[in-house]
Amino acid sequence: MKLPDTPQAGRGHPMGSTLRDGGVNFAVMAEHASKVELCLFDQDGQRELRRYALHGPEDGVWHGFLPGLGAGLVYGLRAHGPYQPEQGHRFNANKLLLDPMAREIVGHFGWRAEHHGYTLGHPEGPRGVDGFDPRDNAPYALKSRVAAPLTGPDPRSNAPHHPVDRLLIYEAHVKGLTMQHPAVPPELRGRYAALAHPAVVAHLKQLGVNAIELLPLQFWIDEVHLADKGMRNYWGYNTLGFCCPDPRLAQAQDPAAIRAEFRAAVHALHEAGIEVLLDVVFNHTPEGNEFGPTLSFRGLDNAIWYRLQHDDRSRHENLTGCGNTLNCAHPRVSQFVLDALRVWVAEMGVDGFRFDLAPVLGRGERGFGAHAALFTAMRQDPLLASVKLIAEPWDAAYDGYQLGHFPGPFLEWNDRFRDAARSYWLGTGVSRGEFARRLTASSDVFHHGQRLPTASVNFIACHDGFTLADLTSYGKKHNHGNGEDNRDGRDNELCANFGHEGPTDDAAVNERRRRVRRALLATLAFAQGTPMLNAGDEFANSQQGNNNAYCQDNPTGWLDWAAADADLLAFTARCFQLRAQEVLLRHPRWLVAETRHTRDAQVEWLTPAGHGLQSADWHSSAQRAFAAVLQGDGRRLGLLFNPEAEAMPFTLVQGPWRLMLDSSGVLHETNPMRPDGELLPGQPLIVPAHSLVLLATLETCTWI
Repeated sequence: MKLPDTPQAGRGHPMGSTLRDGGVNFAVMAEHASKVELCLFDQDGQRELRRYALHGPEDGVWHGFLPGLGAGLVYGLRAHGPYQPEQGHRFNANKLLLDPMAREIVGHFGWRAEHHGYTLGHPEGPRGVDGFDPRDNAPYALKSRVAAPLTGPDPRSNAPHHPVDRLLIYEAHVKGLTMQHPAVPPELRGRYAALAHPAVVAHLKQLGVNAIELLPLQFWIDEVHLADKGMRNYWGYNTLGFCCPDPRLAQAQDPAAIRAEFRAAVHALHEAGIEVLLDVVFNHTPEGNEFGPTLSFRGLDNAIWYRLQHDDRSRHENLTGCGNTLNCAHPRVSQFVLDALRVWVAEMGVDGFRFDLAPVLGRGERGFGAHAALFTAMRQDPLLASVKLIAEPWDAAYDGYQLGHFPGPFLEWNDRFRDAARSYWLGTGVSRGEFARRLTASSDVFHHGQRLPTASVNFIACHDGFTLADLTSYGKKHNHGNGEDNRDGRDNELCANFGHEGPTDDAAVNERRRRVRRALLATLAFAQGTPMLNAGDEFANSQQGNNNAYCQDNPTGWLDWAAADADLLAFTARCFQLRAQEVLLRHPRWLVAETRHTRDAQVEWLTPAGHGLQSADWHSSAQRAFAAVLQGDGRRLGLLFNPEAEAMPFTLVQGPWRLMLDSSGVLHETNPMRPDGELLPGQPLIVPAHSLVLLATLETCTWI
């Protein structure tokens, strides 16, 4: 390979390294830099072969073109400029930097003092100009590699494109889902390829899942405090390579093979009718606060990439709880986010994204704005406008809770649904009114600006917090295995042990837990909105009371398939099967009290005695059981809720009715029913304690 003496002028777009015209084009944003150098290395990334000064800057972009070269070229960047911490500038050309748009990454990261732009231990820390670190970190730095075009089937060609009102989202970790699956070959377990294994696909199909939301899998590094303890960041919320799949979840370690493996898995899931959504972290990077290392963004242009404190630009704004905050209001940072998202859609085939700490994406000088430039760009982008967008609607800022405030295309994780559903069935005092609002897609939060019920992503549990099994088995967190003296994780999470902490042989306690779990799952399945099921909750997977398993890359964080509750799994599948077949349980329009349009569905709220709920009834703490009757398209469904400790009679009206589901599984023991499950009108139905019952009328009907 003959290297040219100097680079030709390149093109300022696209960013990163791109094959074109028999060579490689390079473009990188570094607005305040005085010079940017492209450093070429041997295939192992250990020996620097040549260093080139890029052309520019042009509108903040440095560029160059190397003719005669191609895929497989290993490189890094060095940015020259002022080291003026008080102005927000931390340029240090002794630090080799990773290209933010790298499709392939070479090397293994280890925490070393050489990665810092200042001298560790200097009295003034990173603020002192004379603390500038002169050591070259290139031997230990991660490098980028020019990627060849991907081959094989285009995973976008068979993308399912499910309507949002039909979605059932399954949140899972690539490794945790398959690491202990007995039907997956050992060499595939925990890898991208395992996602498409027939046994895994069959499980998802059994549940009715048509969208799998994967925890972060973009190239990430472990935090220094975990590395010091010999632990790992298991969840992956510490992204450094935003366009590159992480190698620790792949079979082969060659970067090109890693990309191909993930792409093939997406294509196979699409063949099974399952969309692939990625949890992405465009709110912070592993470079941390001002005391952190210089790995990529900080060295390229710290004052542009990050939000800095107005009164002291040597310090970072920490709106994420992770030390720094990406400056998504800057046009070039916004461009980077859009470019990275397009890579995953166009090249990898994914169908959408869940944005971690999503308010950061919409933050400007005056705080969060639903009409921020980045949101507008996503809605207008020809590629991104067609995929699913989901927001985690909070960050760590003073105005960080933004539930219901995202623009139209976004769905939003609804923690109010989680809390109301848990409180209702755990018996911690939530009112009928609050529970009913969350059951009907939180119209008080989302019914504005032409938003639809599907905007509410309902969940009982997720990766962050107790699993369903644990929130019904433990009264407090047990996170000692994380090495932080049980200080990490959410305190006061809504949970109940029902009389015994952890596993027990007490039959009464276990029966209470069984009923509450099933009632919660049925509530998730039958609520209006978009349901999201936490992987493993369908068969009572436990993390032994750990509600923050972010560093548990071991059986604690992996699904325990051997201990799966087969009865609960079958029950969960039945609940979501009913949701799929009954449009009234997933109606695309808001439920109304009185029908005004043929497309509307109607809801009526009743006491157990069959009377309409009055104002005082909604707030009564003495009586929480009630019923909801849904009607539309000639179909009528009845939902009976009894969270109380004793069985309760419900007077049925507007029948005859047929029993569709009893979450307790014991209703038939106390109620006479015909073999087909038919119940006669006016016949009291004794609804068991801690249970939800779904009924359907036998024929088409109109309101009486």
